[in-house]
Amino acid sequence: MSAMKFSLSLAVLTAVLGLAPEAVAQRIGQGSGVEYADPTETVDGPKTIAGTKAFESPLPYFRDLAPWDPNYKAPRTPDGRPDLQGVWSTASLTSLTRGGGRGGANIDTLVIPPEKIKELMDNADYVRIARDSQKRTDPNSGVFTDKNADAGYNAFWIDPGSEYAKVNGEWRSSWITSPANGQIPYNRTGNAAAGSRMNNARTVSNTGPEIRTLGDRCLVSFANQGGPPLTNAMYNNHIQIVQTPDHVMLDIEMNHDARIIRIEAQGEKEARLPDAIQPWFGDSIGRWEGDTLVVETRNPHPLQARGRVPLSKEGKIIERFRRVSDVEIDYTYEVIDPISYTQTWTGQMPLRLSKEKVFEYACHEGNYALPGILRGMVEGRDTALDADGE
Repeated sequence: MSAMKFSLSLAVLTAVLGLAPEAVAQRIGQGSGVEYADPTETVDGPKTIAGTKAFESPLPYFRDLAPWDPNYKAPRTPDGRPDLQGVWSTASLTSLTRGGGRGGANIDTLVIPPEKIKELMDNADYVRIARDSQKRTDPNSGVFTDKNADAGYNAFWIDPGSEYAKVNGEWRSSWITSPANGQIPYNRTGNAAAGSRMNNARTVSNTGPEIRTLGDRCLVSFANQGGPPLTNAMYNNHIQIVQTPDHVMLDIEMNHDARIIRIEAQGEKEARLPDAIQPWFGDSIGRWEGDTLVVETRNPHPLQARGRVPLSKEGKIIERFRRVSDVEIDYTYEVIDPISYTQTWTGQMPLRLSKEKVFEYACHEGNYALPGILRGMVEGRDTALDADGE
């Protein structure tokens, strides 16, 4: 929903902390205190991109995309490079990892057999949430009594995508292509780095802004959407690419991040920033290898280096952007860091050209959650995370 402005809520935390997708929307039924008037009845209610009654999509549907033409010639910029500019989307039911977590396809293989696609889409968490939003609730059942503090948006406000992704004609269950199990291969150090935020939140007495997530503080995009590597989340999956001969900028819709990549001139070597300079999203240098933009990133900001995709001082992430059709970019990456992982791991994600524009993301506009937490801290109230969440 590129035109929407969202204030932060606990629903964002569920996306950041990796809780089940059901946590982003209030669930109705047994145990919630609210029941459906008639579970079999549906109404022509709110529509989302994840629903079967969606508005006309601003994105090409994956089901309509053919395998990539190996002879495709990308449009060129004035300096003769492939033109990557435009607003692109990472929206999809496919997620970073495989096996059902965070809304991913509950299947073991990278490639989803065509005969399984309908079944998996019909049973995807986000699609079920959208489907449930079309049912009337019982006006006599009262208010919610389940005390579910994680419930946030109803289905109208989320925009995760309507299909699993198709890559060159193959339906994909995860963005991770290796290792074969579709999981991030943390070693002990990497696992500790990835979980350090939650560990600190549960053990450190400081409950001020320093202990909150980067997303809570509106410092960078939630769920690592700005990368590297790029990921997707439950909404705001647009990326605008702006390209010049010596720079490429990725304008990330979530939290309006501007990720700037310096481009090496042909035959020259771009100098790395000093180690003491640790920018958001790392120090990214790009080069053209034929029609592929190759970006190598090192030395991210310390707060990002201990997120879901930790990266040590010795690590690097190599991304590749290759336009494969008028409406698709083939985005691939390698995460190389023996300090944090048991092996190099790789991923692949198609970016689809959107008809929409990227509008302002007013992160803290109308947000009462974080000011309330900080006021509670000043008043001596316990606002720390416990074992069950907030």
